[in-house]
Amino acid sequence: MEIIYQYAWLIPVLPLLGAMLVGIGLISLNQTTNRLRQLNAALIISLMGAAMGLSLALLWSQLQGHATYLRTLEWAAAGNFHLSMGYTIDNLTALMLVIVTTVAFLVMVYTDGYMAHDPGYVRFYAYLSLFGSSMLGLVVSPNLVQIYIFWELVGMCSYLLVGFWYDRKSAADACQKAFVTNRVGDFGLLLGILGLFWATGSFDFTIMGDRLGELVQTGSLSNFLAILFAILVFLGPVAKSAQFPLHVWLPDAMEGPTPISALIHAATMVAAGVFLVARMYPVFEHVPAAMNVIAFTGAFTAFLGATIAITQNDIKKGLAYSTISQLGYMVMAMGVGAYSAGLFHLMTHAYFKAMLFLGSGSVIHGMEAVVGHDPALAQDMRLMGGLRKYMPLTGLTFLIGCLAISGIPPFAGFWSKDEILGAAYAANPLLWFIGWMTAGITAFYMFRMYFSTFEGKFRGNDEKIKNLLKKAAADMPLELGAAAPNFGPGAMKKGELAAKADHHDSHGHHSDSPHESPWTMVLPLLVLAIPSILIGLVGTPYNNYFERFIFSPTESLTEILEKAAEFDPHEFYIMAGGSVGISLIGITLASLMYLQRVIDPAAIAAKIKPLYELSLNKWYFDDIYHRVFVLGLRRLARQVMEVDFRVVDGAVNLTGFFTLVSGEGLKYLENGRAQFYALIIFGAVLGLVIFFGVT
Repeated sequence: MEIIYQYAWLIPVLPLLGAMLVGIGLISLNQTTNRLRQLNAALIISLMGAAMGLSLALLWSQLQGHATYLRTLEWAAAGNFHLSMGYTIDNLTALMLVIVTTVAFLVMVYTDGYMAHDPGYVRFYAYLSLFGSSMLGLVVSPNLVQIYIFWELVGMCSYLLVGFWYDRKSAADACQKAFVTNRVGDFGLLLGILGLFWATGSFDFTIMGDRLGELVQTGSLSNFLAILFAILVFLGPVAKSAQFPLHVWLPDAMEGPTPISALIHAATMVAAGVFLVARMYPVFEHVPAAMNVIAFTGAFTAFLGATIAITQNDIKKGLAYSTISQLGYMVMAMGVGAYSAGLFHLMTHAYFKAMLFLGSGSVIHGMEAVVGHDPALAQDMRLMGGLRKYMPLTGLTFLIGCLAISGIPPFAGFWSKDEILGAAYAANPLLWFIGWMTAGITAFYMFRMYFSTFEGKFRGNDEKIKNLLKKAAADMPLELGAAAPNFGPGAMKKGELAAKADHHDSHGHHSDSPHESPWTMVLPLLVLAIPSILIGLVGTPYNNYFERFIFSPTESLTEILEKAAEFDPHEFYIMAGGSVGISLIGITLASLMYLQRVIDPAAIAAKIKPLYELSLNKWYFDDIYHRVFVLGLRRLARQVMEVDFRVVDGAVNLTGFFTLVSGEGLKYLENGRAQFYALIIFGAVLGLVIFFGVT
């Protein structure tokens, strides 16, 4: 098996090779490359499949007890400074490689059906492959500098993919918003990396943690600086994993095609933040104040995302806020010291959330046959209903995903979420209460989504609802959601859009009812349903195989086994019963409101209008940020421009004016006539004589 480790570097390189070959083809032989679209797709899917096979082999080897493998080479050196690059394979790396490659492989298969009629089909595959390669490179990185390099590559790829349909103003704005918001967090991360290197002299995770602990303990480094460095590093995951207050980019990222929504929100970009917290755990563990900040940030984010999701009508936006909420659970787990529980939830969530997003794409694909290629209509749950009859496989897999995320046993989400709640209760009952309430809200909004989409009567042909939704979309300010083409520098020219085909699934025909998606879209859903049901069984509290495999780098296997021996079944039944109970209450309320129609949601919304408006307007974060940062920075930019125009330009212009005037004056004095120069000398001497004579 040792040879597999020697060639593990191929895992990120194979998708990179695919992206490079297809990219060169698009640049040099564009028309030919686009004509061979399925050949290009097969190449990229095959290379990701090969990376997946290698990843599975590495995971199997690590499960057999293979030691951590590290291979590096010196990248740069200056005096005592040495920087190495390479790759490392340990238990966490092997697990993450399998998660990323399996989800990416299935998303790529799904993409063939979803993007079949899109003119950018080949370009999309090239971006997907580059994105997968960047995330895989991040996972195998042995030090913080290499992680930062791939961290930025992941951000760049998200910009390309979220703004894939760049001729839509909403997509162009969304990718810019994602990019700028992530730069804020990444700047904090960079400062934190530099600060930790200044303090510890290393970029290695374990060495940094050990030295930081010693420095704080001996008083060589103030506790304030240790907290500051740790929180600055945490700003990176706050942005990447969409934690409060940098969560605002993630819902807007839904403007990208659905396959990339599934990849970003399940196994790549958002998972990178939680993965970095796990890698930096030896550092965070020595700074209890930073751990508290992480825990409460995660808890508040979980509650925030859930409370916004309950009023979303766009199926993808609802899932986006659900992702924010679930990421909050993972971050909270890391903050309370539940290292294994946080990563366990990352794994289970990757599979059932990928399935839910791909399921939403299948729904949109079916709805477009009825309402046409209009995102405002095709993604609005108020026009859906009864889709289970038309799309039985999509409906079944979506139901499985809803049960998993709601924490209903024996589905995967129950085991991971319950483990987090148990750890939160042991650390701080307030954190447990927030997580417990969020679990109930999660069950409510997920089954609101399921009942509104798949049960009841199909509403897609109701012209009254369509007209109301079109009118509401038309009344929206352009920057707040209109999907108008973006004309201007770097965008399409006027008239170019009309010459192009519709973006993806517009088949050019209209139907009175939706239809099931093609097998390339349904098969990944069915495959993802298997881990969504079964994978949680590897982390049952009475026989936790997952925790024996993935545990904190500051703990030993002996300590883990001792903790497992202390398992109290009565405590588990009480905690599990409480979490399942609140989830069942949420499902029941959703059923009464959106399935049986016994309770009128509109009447409740009218009674608690301020809270309803708060949720509907996303706690007004977008409005606040728009006024404070966007408009505020524009005002600041105008003031700077005034200073530049009046002061800087004025000083330059004044200097030029004085030069011009002095030159004009001197040209009459410097005329080259000896008599004139003698007259000047005589005048000067006469002046001096008079001056000294008077004084």
